[in-house]
Amino acid sequence: MRVLLGVTGGIAAYKVALVLRRLVEDGHSVRVAPTAASLNFVGRATWEALSGHPAPTETFEDVPSVAHVRLGQSADAVLVAPATADFLSQMASGAARDLLGNALLATEAPIVVAPAMHTEMWNDPATRANVATLRARGVHVIEPAVGRLTGPDSGPGRLPEPDALVAALYGVVRGEGLSLSDASLPWGDLAGRTVVVTAGGTREPIDAVRYLGNRSSGLQGFAIAEAARERGAEVTVVAANVTLPLGEGISRVDVSTAEELSQAVESLAPAADAVVMAAAVADFRPAAVAESKLKKDGSGGMTLELVETPDILAGLVASRPAGQVVVGFAAETGDDAGSVLQHGAAKARRKGADLLVVNEVGGGRGFGTVDNTVTILDSAGARVGEASGSKLAVAGAVLDRIVERLRTE
Repeated sequence: MRVLLGVTGGIAAYKVALVLRRLVEDGHSVRVAPTAASLNFVGRATWEALSGHPAPTETFEDVPSVAHVRLGQSADAVLVAPATADFLSQMASGAARDLLGNALLATEAPIVVAPAMHTEMWNDPATRANVATLRARGVHVIEPAVGRLTGPDSGPGRLPEPDALVAALYGVVRGEGLSLSDASLPWGDLAGRTVVVTAGGTREPIDAVRYLGNRSSGLQGFAIAEAARERGAEVTVVAANVTLPLGEGISRVDVSTAEELSQAVESLAPAADAVVMAAAVADFRPAAVAESKLKKDGSGGMTLELVETPDILAGLVASRPAGQVVVGFAAETGDDAGSVLQHGAAKARRKGADLLVVNEVGGGRGFGTVDNTVTILDSAGARVGEASGSKLAVAGAVLDRIVERLRTE
C-alpha cells in the first residue's frame, strides 16, 4: 500500500515517527509530507531516514516531478497526524498553502486525520465547525484521546498512541470505517497487560577478572520490549550485561549471572501476563570462583569444574499462574544428532513453554546481528509461526502469537 503521511506543526509530531516506522515494517511504501512548522519539532532527516524517501515541504521544491499533485494522486491512503487546529481550518477551507495542502486536494484516496491540540482549541466552535465540515466531505477524523497535554494541562486533545493510529488507518482502508463516537481509540492489543522480558547474556565468573559468557547482544530482547510497550503493555526488562538504551516507560533491572537473572524473574513473573525469556542464559557455571586472578604457572593448562545453572524456563512453566503465557528462546546449531529445528522441537517438548522461538546461531547469524530469522514452535514442537527481517519485525511476530494465546485464556 502507498501511504501519504502528512505531519503538521504540533509537538505530538514525535509520536508520528513511530507510526511511520510501523507502516514501513508492515511493508508499505510511505511518503512523508511535513509542513514547515512541523520541522520545528521533528527534522526532515528523521522522516527521510525512516521512510527511505525525500520529505519535501514546499510546493516548488520538486517542480519537474509535479510533486504537489503526484503525491496525492499516487497514494492509496492518507494519514495526517498530528493535525493542528490551523491545519484543520486550512483543510476545511480548501486552501493549498504548502505541499501537503496541495496533495490533499489532488488525492482521491481515503483520508484519515488525527487532530491534536489543547482542550480549549479542540472545543472552540470554529474547530468543531471545521471538523464537522471535513466529516461531511468524507474525511475520517479521529477523536483525540484524553490525557496529559503539553505542560501541566490535561484533557481531550492528546494524539492517540501510534498503534491506534495505524489500526485506524487500516480499518478505513479495509472499508470497516472509523468509530467517531469513542473518546479515544484503543491503545493497543496489549493494553492493560504486564510483560516481563529477559535480554542479553549472562556471565558466570571464573575469577576476579574472567568469566564464561556468550555473544548475545540483547538486541532481540530489547526489540520485544519496545514493541510490547508500543502495543500498550507495561514492560519490565531484566537485562543481563546489556548497555543498550531502552525507550521511555520501560522498567529495567540489570543483572549479571544466571542466578541473579533467576531471582529477578522469580520476583517479577507472578504478576506478569506474559514472560519472554529472550536472554541467553549460561547452562553451566564454575563450581568455585577464585577470589583473585588465576595466573599461568607453566603447567601447560588448567581444568575448570562446571556445574549446571538453574533451568529458569522450566521453573517458570512449573510455577506459572493461570492464564500466563511463557515464551522461551532457543539459540541452536545443527549437528550430527539433528537439525536446528529438530533440536528446537525436542527442547519445546522438554521445557513445556507455551511458545519456543528457535533461531540458528553461529557463522554470523543470530547473535549481534541487526536481522534475525526465527521459527516459532508450540509446547508440542509444532510450527505455529515464522519471521524474518529486522529484530523489531521478529518481535512483532512473537507478540502476535502471545496475543493470540492471551485472548484464548
